[in-house]
Amino acid sequence: MWPCPCRGADRPLERVLTAEQHDLTIRPIAGPEELGLFSRLPYVLNEELADDLEAGRRRPSWMWVALRGDRLLARAAWWSQAGDDTPFLLDVLDVDDTDPGRVDVAERLLRTAMADVVPAGARPPGYIRMVPPDWRENAAAGRPIEDRMLALERTGARLFVERLRLEWRPGTPIPEPSGRLTFRPIRDTEEVLDLMTLVLDGTLDAHSREDLARMSPREAAVRHFDDELARYRSPRDWWRVATLPDGEPVGFVTPARNDYNPVIGYLAVLPAHRGKGYIHDILAEGTRILSDQDVPRIRASTDLGNTPMADAFLRAGYVNFERSINLTWS
Repeated sequence: MWPCPCRGADRPLERVLTAEQHDLTIRPIAGPEELGLFSRLPYVLNEELADDLEAGRRRPSWMWVALRGDRLLARAAWWSQAGDDTPFLLDVLDVDDTDPGRVDVAERLLRTAMADVVPAGARPPGYIRMVPPDWRENAAAGRPIEDRMLALERTGARLFVERLRLEWRPGTPIPEPSGRLTFRPIRDTEEVLDLMTLVLDGTLDAHSREDLARMSPREAAVRHFDDELARYRSPRDWWRVATLPDGEPVGFVTPARNDYNPVIGYLAVLPAHRGKGYIHDILAEGTRILSDQDVPRIRASTDLGNTPMADAFLRAGYVNFERSINLTWS
């Protein structure tokens, strides 16, 4: 259970929040007309907020502000897949970095907003933030991130994983096929679920390992498919199974478009074929399929600790342009 105060049952929400926070007004935005207010604090996702609201990936009731008078001191926002009734993740948490009490304000905002946004008794959605790749070495970049993490930790969150965000750019050479593998489209949903189940054996991915601690490999594969792959906007005939010349599957890749970018959504080698360098051939094939669509970029991500996967992307010419930090609540 997350440590959030309960709302008063017999008083209007805004009156309760204002009274409890004394000098602060903490409330959700009224609607799209308050996006200007919400966007006063800078962050890379600001330019996506209007489209997300229109598409139903955000709701005004999930976008909260902490105000002192008309000064915006902090904000928080949750995101979901379009049409979902509950938020999937917390992906905006910002403060006025000049405010001496910024961590306290952020904590108060989080506790108040979470009590309203997160269903009673539910585990809060995880937090994700995009950060510079050198944020741990660069004190100026790292301090604001550490402030936000401290506020989250005060509400019970903990660092779960740090990930590399990678980008391929047009003009970057794509390795020619080595001839060791043959590629074909994935036949159907059942085949991709079978492959996703198999590759979970020995996975280095933190989210997959957490899923496996709570459910069977098949259940974890179905959950991942439903939450991500099933929602891609691009044709599934872009997806490829890599096979040996005799037809035995070696791995697979799902080049796709999500709501924001062309992506390498899933890239994997089956356990029996790991350690032979097949990952490079499979990634090159996925990159080639998207490149043939004249995309402006290709995005991908992998855990910082997943060294084999990270090395494959860097060797293929992908640039580590950003990182992300993920925090979760127990």
